[in-house]
Amino acid sequence: MDILKRLSHYREEEEKLYWEGTFAEYLELLKERPWIAQSAHSRVYNMIKDAGVGEVNGKKKYEFFSKQLFGLEEALEKLVEEYFHPAARRLDVRKRVLLLMGPVSGGKSTLVTMLKRGLEAYSRTDKGAVYAIKGCPMHEDPLHLIPGHLRQDFYEEYGIRVEGNLSPLNLMRLEQEYGGKIEDVMIERVFFSEDRRVGIGTFSPSDPKSQDIADLTGSIDFSTIAEYGSESDPRAYRFDGELNKANRGLMEFQEMLKCDEKFLWHLLSLTQEGNFKAGRFALISADELIVAHTNETEYRSFISNKKNEALHSRIIVMPVPYNLKVSQEEKIYEKMINESDVADVHIAPHTLKVAAMFTILTRLKEPKRGDIDLLKKMRLYDGESVEGFNSADVEELKKEYPEEGMSGIDPRYVINRISSTIIRKEVQSINALDVLRSLKEGLDQHPSITTELKEKYLNYISLARKEYDELAKKEVQKAFVYSYEESAKTLMDNYLDNVEAYCNKAKLRDPLTGEEINPDEKLMRSIEEQIGISENAKKAFREEILIRISAYARKGKRFDYNSHDRLREAIQKKLFADLKDVVKITTSTKTPDEIQLKKINEVVARLIDEHGYNSTSANELLRYVGSLLNR
Repeated sequence: MDILKRLSHYREEEEKLYWEGTFAEYLELLKERPWIAQSAHSRVYNMIKDAGVGEVNGKKKYEFFSKQLFGLEEALEKLVEEYFHPAARRLDVRKRVLLLMGPVSGGKSTLVTMLKRGLEAYSRTDKGAVYAIKGCPMHEDPLHLIPGHLRQDFYEEYGIRVEGNLSPLNLMRLEQEYGGKIEDVMIERVFFSEDRRVGIGTFSPSDPKSQDIADLTGSIDFSTIAEYGSESDPRAYRFDGELNKANRGLMEFQEMLKCDEKFLWHLLSLTQEGNFKAGRFALISADELIVAHTNETEYRSFISNKKNEALHSRIIVMPVPYNLKVSQEEKIYEKMINESDVADVHIAPHTLKVAAMFTILTRLKEPKRGDIDLLKKMRLYDGESVEGFNSADVEELKKEYPEEGMSGIDPRYVINRISSTIIRKEVQSINALDVLRSLKEGLDQHPSITTELKEKYLNYISLARKEYDELAKKEVQKAFVYSYEESAKTLMDNYLDNVEAYCNKAKLRDPLTGEEINPDEKLMRSIEEQIGISENAKKAFREEILIRISAYARKGKRFDYNSHDRLREAIQKKLFADLKDVVKITTSTKTPDEIQLKKINEVVARLIDEHGYNSTSANELLRYVGSLLNR
């Protein structure tokens, strides 16, 4: 019954939103809310902006796209700021077909679908409300009713520009139904809907020999010729092409570059002049955003053809590359898995991360700089701190290959291999090794992977495996540390006491005997060596730590375990190193004694409770790390 109540509530809300009145009443509405007269491009831009704009690493983050598109912040910022924003301000860029160009499964279709669904929802809000001449199959802008000679006066009074002319059908209706009285013409609020063909259209090319231009522009209804007597009577015309129905909103042109030329010229006329030719009528005005998408190969072929030169200047190309951040690639896989029927299968921690590492490595170009390798580049792109490098280095790396991200493994391939792993194992748990194995096996079945590429990709799988080995060891070693944070804090406090005494040339007091003792150089070096601090660099490092402590104290803050990234890493590594033998013995013993068994059970419990494993994946992890430590 709950869903029925919601359906009833939805219907009531729809009825509340509906508005109908004369053109005179619409003008009164316009005085109160002038934004309802916005153009299609302006509506799309405001829809994106109204959803919220944040900032991530100096790049704008549009909340509108944030739940579906990951790692495309730069491409989306360029799209919004270089196309939607100026188009919304009526600059010349709105007179271009928007062409999204990028590799397969890169997010182009998702982006367009989001714009469509977004417009449907936005037209039901106060800011996105759309009003049209009632009964018009093209949901025509009511302001087209204003005669050309009065439009300047209208602009001076309302501050709204009127573009476009009344369609042939509404021109006839104005004379015959309303006796020329513009103020009496009925206006209604409309709601965009792709299913109902209101304000949103989709055109997909088929066989050029059989596809009719009527799919775009509508056609004559021959059954009405006898009634109306002429093909030039607008009542004898079906205004049901995609360009007609998408008026005031958005039309998606799928695989545009595969289309016959005669279809493209209609698009270009519409974007450049704001009108198109249909039947035996004057030019028909339409206000809509045309967005197409294609892959790079087809685009290169298109621009190399001299016949298409006239089209080039009327198309604005926006690259939509693959995501190049490991953490964002993980989110893509999570989204795709959650949308499937295998969302209940347990995927062990780091599984998707390791798969994402492999995928990102296939998309990155080898750095030209000798001081950085592909793994460091991958970490820098993902926002990780890498010693000796900063954000300026990241920007420099990106400039080396402007086309980076236009090739490599696509997300669908990885999801297909994860799905294959789940189905083949027929268990409710998979781990990183299962997926890496499946990715490796799948390379033989991938039609576009050459022998040379395969060798390169196998190397990337090995790199991802090594990264996983380190993650796995850290995970188990961390779980072996009882009250890990407490142990780390104790070790750090001990280190800081010694550093302070060392820098101040002071002595420490033994907590047991009370006698004065020298700072414990052996302890300090055992920690510093974990992160490669040399004998010559130890003094500078210790002084840096002391300066940081003082800076925190001046601000009234407490210096803790997480206050210095490198020191935290050193403390962790030191704890892990001290525990290595314990871990090795406990995980690799085939017949553990009672104490070892108790320890294993504690570790498994901690992996389940604190790290997101289940019983199967935790035990598999322990066995694997045991084998690694025994090598």
